[in-house]
Amino acid sequence: MEKIDYSDVGESLYRQVLDNGLTLLIVPKPQYHKTYAMMTANYGAIDTRFMPAGETQFVTQPDGIAHFLEHKLFEKADHDAFDLFGQTGASANAFTGTTKTSYLFSTTDAVAENLTILLDFVQDPYFTQQSVDKEKGIIGQEIQMYQDDPNWRLYLGMIGNLYPTHPVRIDVAGTQESIAKITPEMLYQVHQTFYQPSNMTLTVVGNVDPEAIAQLVASNQAKKQLVNQPFTRGVEPDYDVTTILPYRLLEMPITRPKSIVGIKGLTPIADTFEGMKQSLTIRLLLEAVFGDSSTQYLDWYNQGIVDDSFDFDFTTADTYNFATISGDVADAGVFSDAVIDVIAKGAEQPELNETRFNQLKRAAIGKYYQSLNSLEGISNQLSAQSFSETSIFDFPRQLEAITLADLRASAAEFFNVDAVSVFHIVPEAE
Repeated sequence: MEKIDYSDVGESLYRQVLDNGLTLLIVPKPQYHKTYAMMTANYGAIDTRFMPAGETQFVTQPDGIAHFLEHKLFEKADHDAFDLFGQTGASANAFTGTTKTSYLFSTTDAVAENLTILLDFVQDPYFTQQSVDKEKGIIGQEIQMYQDDPNWRLYLGMIGNLYPTHPVRIDVAGTQESIAKITPEMLYQVHQTFYQPSNMTLTVVGNVDPEAIAQLVASNQAKKQLVNQPFTRGVEPDYDVTTILPYRLLEMPITRPKSIVGIKGLTPIADTFEGMKQSLTIRLLLEAVFGDSSTQYLDWYNQGIVDDSFDFDFTTADTYNFATISGDVADAGVFSDAVIDVIAKGAEQPELNETRFNQLKRAAIGKYYQSLNSLEGISNQLSAQSFSETSIFDFPRQLEAITLADLRASAAEFFNVDAVSVFHIVPEAE
């Protein structure tokens, strides 16, 4: 097992690729009572089109099947994995994103027993037509709940504007119509394709002995007939401005308008050190220009253009990346026009100066070291980056490598008005 010491942050990461291809990541935190474990598949909601091993044609599964599979894996022929975790006092959960699906537990006791439960229920699927049909009703209610959530509709509406031809535009849960098509055979096929050991990682953070954990996991895996077979993903990247829908509006039963402005990234960001540096540079840029300590934000706040709901974010994946700036507003048009005016300045942002830049870097490194107190945060970030060439512990080196010139260059490229879209939600007309 490889031990990687990060002396600048006082952390050690143990990494091992098991004989069957499963990657094991362990961060011992002996001063903590809790242990947090997460098993992640490099498979998410956008992976509906793929070529299975041994096939020569792509197959397309219904939208929402990754999320559906996440729900169904807990249920077995004679028990539910949630009940097994509960018997040990552990807390378990799972979530599906656009590119990853994760299963997790936290516990202060019986770590070995809970790790065995986690490995076994994720790797041993059990589906019947009756249980699948029952789940369709449950997930259908979840889909409807999100349809009634104006904040989710705002966010998904913007993604639909930026990526009208990319699968990221589809709700992770799918639609009522798409999940109705899901069969046990489809679930078995996606599990066999994407849940093979070489496409998964297991992250353990907490009061554990790395060697003991590695032996336990290796022993568990050796008892299973798990096969790795090559497959091909069918998601096509989209970094094209010609596919953007510049504006859409939706009426909903709300009292205050909502506005979101999106910026579509036109350059791929790789899962490498340089790629992560590029992503962090854009995040620093957004913080510099739109952060709550910026002159721009304070001016907007004093004018009543924004309130405490104002927010911004940057999302990146293998086949897309984008930023969003949003909030509940008095006038949706005034807000989006104000944001676009700032974007149109490109690199000519008053906030891009040496003093502000140094303040941002100090604040970022402070938040980073504070985040290392959270086992959940470390595990979540390690899992999210577990298929890339970098980890959460590389953050200080990445941050140190960024210069003010990098921020200005990023602003010149990323702040492109041709890559901007607007989505508004307004109160229903009386």
